[in-house]
Amino acid sequence: MDAMKILWAPWRMKYIRRFEDREDNQCFFCKGVQQNKDRENLILYRGRSCFIILNKYPYTSGHLMVAPYKHVGDLEKLSQDEVCELMKLIILSIKILRKEYKPSGLNIGANIGRTAGAGVEDHVHFHIVPRWVGDTNFMPVISETKIIPELPEETYDRLVKYFKEPPD
Repeated sequence: MDAMKILWAPWRMKYIRRFEDREDNQCFFCKGVQQNKDRENLILYRGRSCFIILNKYPYTSGHLMVAPYKHVGDLEKLSQDEVCELMKLIILSIKILRKEYKPSGLNIGANIGRTAGAGVEDHVHFHIVPRWVGDTNFMPVISETKIIPELPEETYDRLVKYFKEPPD
């Protein structure tokens, strides 16, 4: 049998430790919108009841999330106005990602509850993940490692201009 090969990915430790390093157990969605540091917190757009934020640990470049300001874990706890704005911001995100990144497709969804894979199970949010033909290769299958070609701050700079005056 061949010896195990090691691929060092020290930047992943920041992701792993994010749960143990939290100073105050405050939800990062809630904490981010309370601060006036949108670039630092990767918040691209603030609506009336919902906002758009880049995923700090993306599956691909351009991986966005749309969340309500209200800290709830289930969609049925949102008002109709909040649900309506949530969907409008998902559609806005799709339009902007198609314009800037020109993906072949998109994955859109919400993980509700721990068993569904929710990393943040008490603050409902939707993921919008751009996808390209051939963007999944052997790395995730063989070594459980994804290769993201762009830093989140670079993605933020590419996208934020579209959210300053978002299209209808």
